[in-house]
Parts: sequence; structure tokens; C-alpha cells
Amino acid sequence: MPRRVPLGSEVAPRAPERERAFLVGVEIRTRGRSGTKGTVTAQASAARDAAGMQPAKTGMPIGAAGRSNGKPSIPEFDAEESLAELRTLAESAGAEVVGELLQRRDRPDPATLIGAGKLEEIAGAAASVNADVLLFDHDLSPSQQRNIEKIVQRRVIDRTQLILDIFARHARTREGQLQVELAQLHYMLPRLTGHGIEMSQLGGGIGTRGPGETKLETDKRKIARRVRHVEGQIENVRRIRTQQRQRRESAPVATVALVGYTNAGKSTLFNALTQAKVLESSRMFATLDPTIRGVVLPSKRKILMSDTVGFIRNLPHTLVSAFRATLEEVQRASLILQVSDASSRLSAEQDAQVEIVLKELEAEKKPRLRVMNKIDLLDDEVALSLRADALREDSKTVYVSATEGTGLDRLLLRIDAMIEEDPVSRVRLSIPQREGKMLAMLEAKSRIHSRKYKDGAVELEIEAPASVVRRVGEWVVG
Repeated sequence: MPRRVPLGSEVAPRAPERERAFLVGVEIRTRGRSGTKGTVTAQASAARDAAGMQPAKTGMPIGAAGRSNGKPSIPEFDAEESLAELRTLAESAGAEVVGELLQRRDRPDPATLIGAGKLEEIAGAAASVNADVLLFDHDLSPSQQRNIEKIVQRRVIDRTQLILDIFARHARTREGQLQVELAQLHYMLPRLTGHGIEMSQLGGGIGTRGPGETKLETDKRKIARRVRHVEGQIENVRRIRTQQRQRRESAPVATVALVGYTNAGKSTLFNALTQAKVLESSRMFATLDPTIRGVVLPSKRKILMSDTVGFIRNLPHTLVSAFRATLEEVQRASLILQVSDASSRLSAEQDAQVEIVLKELEAEKKPRLRVMNKIDLLDDEVALSLRADALREDSKTVYVSATEGTGLDRLLLRIDAMIEEDPVSRVRLSIPQREGKMLAMLEAKSRIHSRKYKDGAVELEIEAPASVVRRVGEWVVG
């Protein structure tokens, strides 16, 4: 019998049950020129090409890239690490991982990717744990996805669709939601074909044959119309962003963009530098909507810092295209801070994946400073080695811990040295004491090296940005 509830009392709503997900990892082994087997994936090869790197040898030090034939080398994601990343993605999507299986093959099966025999095994394993959905750590063609679903009798989601779902869950602003919807529509369009009887002729039987329109064609036309509508709205967003950027660029204020692999600690670093309260989370893609805050550098110059969406291995091209309006902040930045997880064995490989996206955005030639974050998570021996590197004053790399605040002062000094907008100069001034507003402005916006009072005037030697020096130009002496 249903439980009786006393009149006037309230029952707390049940939390929605998490979907039970079964993970399927896929490793396609290839043969190199020497005839030996390897596991070079397409994305790893593209990453190496983007970064001009060679595959790394096993046993390479954590957080550092080796070298082979004069080129830096990077460790590749192996199958287990790739499956671990899929596990993190699944948890970010709100799923409960109830099982996983890794399949190694010499070549992909064109019909089912991993072969019908292995699929029967996976179907049994998924049924035994009562899984709701199968998550593949690989992109599936529309026909492969349909064939797999027929065999396993469960929903099947590939890596791209999973990432799109996470983006949809985390998008908060109207702009972010539009960009995710556009990417989902582009993903959905080629997957409409052959989903059963619902895609048959609109009518049926006598009197309906002829040049009618199928439901498939109707759905494709509706999606194409929605794509045009969303693209138009995103174009409006881009126009508004351009106007805002033009207003910002009318003043000599540089923009610094934070980029990096997802979960490298960008938002934690952003909060530490700007005192903002952007969401910090270990979940992937916690930050989707860009945030811009002001930062005052040691020279007293002000810059704008932008926190952007994290990148990931094999990031869906549809997402890069859809988020182009947001990622324009990266394209127009004066300096890019590329944040890396120093505690990850794969930090060099992750950086190479970031390089792919920066190339697609045509931002790979921007001035860049690499920030090795999370040094507080390193083993003592490795941490000492990295601190020794930091003492050598590498002009392209800074080691920090955003959580503990280690190295942030050195990072701000390095940013200050690399920013060219509103250059700093050293001048001598003689300002009447009655100019209280100007003296207060100099106190706030310049570094005062000396101060003397003489004949009703204040003689100062200051180091200040050009915009400040122009305001006090009539009192410059010597």
C-alpha cells in the first residue's frame, strides 16, 4: 500500500538516480615502419605534430619533456590512462561507473569498432551490473553506434557525445547554452538516418505514395533551420563582445588569457590572482562561461585577466567551432598563460593537445608564458628539482601552487615584464603641493622611489605607466 502522508506535511523530493554507466576503452595497435607494434592514436600523432615532438621513452621524469634527435619528446596517453580520463568524464556527467572493459585490436572493425564477438561479451557484462548506458572512449560513426545498440540493447554514447553532454550540464549563461546547442545540432544531424520506423514516410498506404517528404527529411530540415537560428544568435553575441572589446581596447589595458588542459587548476589560479570567486572544481569543464577580472601588476599597471574553458584530448571540432565567440578572448589576448598540471606524468602530452586547439584558433604565435601549477602535489624529490629550475629564471616557465599561493609574486613580475601595452618609464616630477588629487593619483598608480618637499612643491622620482606620465606631463623636469 502507498504510504500515507499527514495533511499539511511535506516530503523531501528524492534526488534523481544517477545513470549506471559501463565504460569501454579501445586501443588500436598500429605497426610502425620497423614492423614493431605500437599504440599511437590519431590524436596523439596530431599532438606531436602540433608541438613538434617525438614519442617519449618509458621512465621519463614527471612534469618534464625528454628529447630525441634534438626534438622534445612527450609521453603518450596509454589505454589505461585514457580509460581513467573517460571515468572522470563520466563522473562529471553525473554517471555512476559500474564496470569497465578495455579492448585492444590491431585494426578497428568497420561495423562495430571492436567486433561482434567482443560486443556479445560486453553486452553480458553490462547486463550483469544492470548498466543503463555504454560509454565508448572513442568516436563512433552513426552506423557503428546503431549496430552496437542493436547488439547490446542499451544506449551507446561515444566520447564526443559525452563531452557535449557535460558542456550542456555546465553551461550557465545564455551564450554558453547557445554554443553548446549549436555543437549538439551539428553532432545530431548525421545521426538521424535509420533510427527505425519513425523515419519512414510521413503517410502510408493508398493515396500517400509519390513525391512526399519523409520524416527524416523533415527532421533534417528542422535541425538545419534551428542551426541557422542559433548561429544568428551567436553572431549577435559575437557582435556585442566585439563592441565590448573595442571599448576595452580604446584604453591601454592589456588582456591576459588563461588556457590549459581541463582540470589543470586555471580557475584556482584565476581566483588567487584576481580575488574572484569563480567555481573551483575537480570535475572536468567546471568553467564554460568566460570570466574577466582586473589585476594590478607590480608596476601598478592594470590588466584584464580572462578565465576560459579547459581543453581536452581529442576535443570535438564542433565544440571549438561553436565556442569561437568565447575563445576570441584568447585570439585577441596580449599574453597567453598556458597552465599545466606539474603533478601529472602527462603534462607535456596535455600541453601538446592544447597546442592543437591554439593552432585551430590561429593563436599559436601569441606571446606565451607556461605556468606549471600544482607543485604542492609533487613528491619532495621532484619538487626540489622543479624549484631548482625556477631559480634558474627560465624566461618561459614559472612554477606555482595556486592553492598555497607559492610563486604567485614571481608570476606577476614575469607577466609585468612581458606586457608591452602602456609601457613603464622612470621620470622626475616637481608638483605643487596644492595638487592633492594628482599626488594621490601618483600614490595609487605609480612606484615612488624618492620624495622631497621644496618651496611649496613635491619633488618626486617615479616609475609609472605611460598613461599616468601623460597626465602629469606638465610637471616633468629634467
